[in-house]
Amino acid sequence: MELGLVGLGKMGGNMRERIRRAGHTVIGYDRNPDLADVHSLSELVDSLQAPRVVWVMVPAGAATQSTVDELAELLSPGDIVVDGGNSRWTDDEKHAAELAAKGIGFVDCGVSGGVWGLENGYALMYGGEKEHVAAVQPVFDALKPEGEFGAVHAGKVGAGHFAKMVHNGIEYAMMQAYAEGWELLEKVDSVTDVREVFRSWQEGTVIRSWLLDLAVNALDEDEHLEQLRGFAQDSGEGRWTVEAAIDNAVPLPAITASLFARFASRQDDSPQMKMIAALRNQFGGHAVEKK
Repeated sequence: MELGLVGLGKMGGNMRERIRRAGHTVIGYDRNPDLADVHSLSELVDSLQAPRVVWVMVPAGAATQSTVDELAELLSPGDIVVDGGNSRWTDDEKHAAELAAKGIGFVDCGVSGGVWGLENGYALMYGGEKEHVAAVQPVFDALKPEGEFGAVHAGKVGAGHFAKMVHNGIEYAMMQAYAEGWELLEKVDSVTDVREVFRSWQEGTVIRSWLLDLAVNALDEDEHLEQLRGFAQDSGEGRWTVEAAIDNAVPLPAITASLFARFASRQDDSPQMKMIAALRNQFGGHAVEKK
C-alpha cells in the first residue's frame, strides 16, 4: 500500500519507519527538508496513486487545520485523510464535514506509544466510516503491536480522538498516584531505599504497569530525581477530558485533581498557599514564613 505521511517528528518519523518495515511505501513530507522525501504537500499528493491516503501527524489546532485545508484543495474524490495527531474530537467532526463536501473521506486516529512505538508498536484508536477505515487498515495493522489487541475501531468520526483523550486523562491520574506515593516514601526516615521499593512492585502486585517500569528507569538514572525541576506541562487532553466530563455530568475526581496538580507545579510561590498560611495564622496563630 502507498501512504502519504505529513509530519516526520519524533512520532511521525518512527511511524514512517515501522510502516516501511511492514513492506508498504511511505512518502513523507515535513517542513524540515532534511527529514522529507518530498518538499511540498502538492508534490506529496502528486507522488501518490489514486485513491490516495494521506496521514497527518502535526500539532493539534492551527497546524492541523491549515494542513487539512490545503489537502482539501489538492486531493480528489475518493481519497482519504487520516488525522493521527492529538486533535480535539470536535475538530474531527468539522474536518470530516469539510472534506466530505469534496468527496474526500476522513478518519481520526488516536496514537499512543511515544518513542517506544517503533519497536513495540502503537496502540491505535480510530473513528470513521467502515469503508474509510477499511482502506487504511493495512497501515493500522503495520503500526499496531503484535498480537490480538492494540487497535480498535472505536466508533464514528471523533471516537478515536475521544478515546485517546480519555486514555491520556487516565494516564494523568496514574502518573499522579505514582508521584504522590514516591514523595511520601522519600519523606519518611524509615524507608531507606525508595528506588528498590518501586522496583519490587514490578512483579506480583496489582499496581505493576509500564508506567511503573518507566518510573524505575527514571530512578535508575537519577535515584532521587535531584536533577529535575518540579514542573510538568499539560498537553491539553487532560483539560479536554475534564471539560467533556462536565458536559456529560460524569464525575472524574482523580483525573481532575491530577490536572490541577500540573498547574500547581508551575508556581514557585503559590498564591493560594499564601492565603492558606494567612488564614491559619489568623484563626490559630500558626507561624508563617516571611519572604
